Amino acid sequence: MTAPARHNLPRPGTGFVGREPDLSDLLHLLGTGRSVNIRGVDGIGKTRLALRVAEQSTVSFPDGVWFADLTDVRTGLEVHARIAEAVGVVEEPGQPLAITVTEALRDRRLLLILDSCEHVAAEVTEVGEALLEACPSVTLLLTSEQPVRLSGGTVWMVPPMSLPPTARNAPPPDPTTAEPVRLFMDRARARDPRFTVSPAESETVAALCALAGGMPLGIEVLGAAAPERGVYELFRGVHDHLSSPEALPGPGQAVTRNQVLPLVLDYVYLGLPEPERVLLRRLSVFRGWDLELAEQVCSDEGLPETDILDLLTSLLDRSLITVTGEFEGRVRYRLPEAVRRFAEERLIAAGESDTFQDRLLERMLLLVEDLGRKLESSRSMSWSERDSGRQRVIAEYDTLRSLLRRSHQRGAAESGLRLCVSLVAHWVSHNNYSEGAHWMDRLLALEEADKAPSRARALVGRAQLARVRRDHDLALSLGEEGLRLCRENGDDTFVRTSLNLLALVEVREHRTDRASVRVEEALRLCRESGDLWGEAIALGTRAVLVARQGDYPTADHHYNAALTLLRGIDHRWGVGVILIGQARAAEANGDLMTADRCYREALDTQRLIGATAEEARCLSGIGRVAHAQGSIGQAYDYLSEGLLLSHQSGQRAEAARSLLSIARLAFENGLREPACRLAGAAVALRERVGLPAHGAPWPFVDVERVRRRRRQLVAWWEQGRLLGQTEVVAEAERLAEEGRRAPMAPRRRTEEPEPSRPRKRAARRPTGPTHSPETTSPQESLTKRELEIARLVSTGKSNPEIARTLFITPSTAARHVANINRKMGFHSRTQITAWVELHQAG
Repeated sequence: MTAPARHNLPRPGTGFVGREPDLSDLLHLLGTGRSVNIRGVDGIGKTRLALRVAEQSTVSFPDGVWFADLTDVRTGLEVHARIAEAVGVVEEPGQPLAITVTEALRDRRLLLILDSCEHVAAEVTEVGEALLEACPSVTLLLTSEQPVRLSGGTVWMVPPMSLPPTARNAPPPDPTTAEPVRLFMDRARARDPRFTVSPAESETVAALCALAGGMPLGIEVLGAAAPERGVYELFRGVHDHLSSPEALPGPGQAVTRNQVLPLVLDYVYLGLPEPERVLLRRLSVFRGWDLELAEQVCSDEGLPETDILDLLTSLLDRSLITVTGEFEGRVRYRLPEAVRRFAEERLIAAGESDTFQDRLLERMLLLVEDLGRKLESSRSMSWSERDSGRQRVIAEYDTLRSLLRRSHQRGAAESGLRLCVSLVAHWVSHNNYSEGAHWMDRLLALEEADKAPSRARALVGRAQLARVRRDHDLALSLGEEGLRLCRENGDDTFVRTSLNLLALVEVREHRTDRASVRVEEALRLCRESGDLWGEAIALGTRAVLVARQGDYPTADHHYNAALTLLRGIDHRWGVGVILIGQARAAEANGDLMTADRCYREALDTQRLIGATAEEARCLSGIGRVAHAQGSIGQAYDYLSEGLLLSHQSGQRAEAARSLLSIARLAFENGLREPACRLAGAAVALRERVGLPAHGAPWPFVDVERVRRRRRQLVAWWEQGRLLGQTEVVAEAERLAEEGRRAPMAPRRRTEEPEPSRPRKRAARRPTGPTHSPETTSPQESLTKRELEIARLVSTGKSNPEIARTLFITPSTAARHVANINRKMGFHSRTQITAWVELHQAG
């Protein structure tokens, strides 16, 4: 119960009041079934109730509770993209996103909340059924206005808040204890802490809540209005408004519950001062905003920019907008969806919708184009300044999605393609390849797209997405067309971009001659124009070409030249990309010292950027190098952490590579049976992602000539092929723990080096210890967390046991152990134990 919860639940803007019986019912349903659909009309509190249920369910789902907002989603791909974003799954290049998400969640025990499903009910049903069938431990909690029925699921209707019934021959219940009155008073006191009501007024409050139909959002906005207007005046005003001819649906017809909320919002809206009404309806163009953005988009001659802050504060006090958090020290706001729809209708009625949608589009274009300029700028600037645009796009991404959809719906190809061209950097750096390709394909298919000025750049951007998705044929065809058009248009910047792109693809396709021509032209043009970013990319591509020709010293020279350029302008993302390429080339050439240095520096860079997939690759690379250097403990630590991170983020190809590395390490350490099982499971995993497969017992095919022993290796290897991914990851973690404790086994006489892995020349350790164990105590050389872990290691605790003791993940514990070993020059947990005991005795 005290362990940190794993979730991404948004922070509620207000406190949760009442609904105790509903919470109890829903928690019971989640405990007995695998899907629950919370259904109710707009504004009845479905989302808030689902979040409250999720908050109280974290202890029941060890793999977390995850919230995905589907408000603006329209396709199955977008549903999968929101789920992947919520649970931390990274799209696999060359694999359908739906398969990556399903495989990543197959063995996880988690709760997935899909909010606002009504407009994609068919798509959510299809996705939900697939998840429930393939992932037996995944539970779904859906919210929608209309029922979304999944196999074996429950549709639970949210009741309105109501007053307790009066029992016969009993005094009437105290209205102040009723849920709707409590909610009303909570919001009133949030507006004015001194607000109180007399017993007579509490009866009026109860009647007012009944007029609101028991709708929580309506009760909240009325409660926030009470300190200003007074309970009696508020009741009369709402009553008269609901009874007016304008509100009634027809002669002799009463207002239904579904019609109450818009009427209550209309009453509150009409009571606002005119500037607040104007701002509220203009805010409906956003899906989230901060003060600066509201000032830039919503102000005009009649609504001065200097008034926006006070007006926002007043609307917040009235419970018409909510605070969702902070970004770069700025408060972020959002309209509740029911309020946003109401305000949008008023904006359309005022004839201002197109005006302020266009103003928002103009502002967002400036934002995303600034992102593109900063990420590819050759101007020296701090990484925090360069990265600020990328972070801002993340904050505004929901609004950007809505603008892309609006551009497509209106057939406005140019504005949509301009957004897409600058968002390519975001889609690539955040592995949102499929979503980016989805939007670009739809916009390029519009009639206006052929004549759009941004079409040439859009083709190049679409080719970049095809490249990272490993659709090389499409990347080449689109890139060639984009290059031709950019040359015709005199667009020198994107000519250089196209050449670098085509060179990278042709390197992948082993078209060495064509790639050399491309990269040399790109390098020449970049140097002539002073494009340091493009020059660095070209140098990195040239390094790959030279390395493939076997000239590693020249390749290393080109990598270092590219790094010099990128470090000079403090481009951390580019540095990270080049370092990983240099590390791989050095590892393949047996330069272990360079490989270790590059992988470690790249790891720090990827963690800074938040690139999970690349972080996992660096961890595994460090582990492989440590193995080659004979640092068995470090090798197990880094390889197991890289494996766990790849598994959690859905990167099956990288997970298979880590499994094979652990298997090789364990096999050499004498742990033959589990090593063969891991190898078999890794090959099966490679087959599932379409990578080349190998026969049993690869990679140990030629290490055993005795027929009986070889048959045993094959049998173990075949057992591994039947293991599930989560099962084999758990076995790899256990094997890593066992391998750390086991002494290195001598190589059998029948064993020979693998033909595919020739002996590499010996290399020195990359760095010596930074402290002397004999003269430096743990307290002097370790951080507070490292000291805790070193002491637990000295008591014989494994990484999972340390993780449970300190409420951290096993991979974090493993990384700290590896850092202690590196810092002190140790090779095993036994040395850590001896060091701690030495200084304790002293």
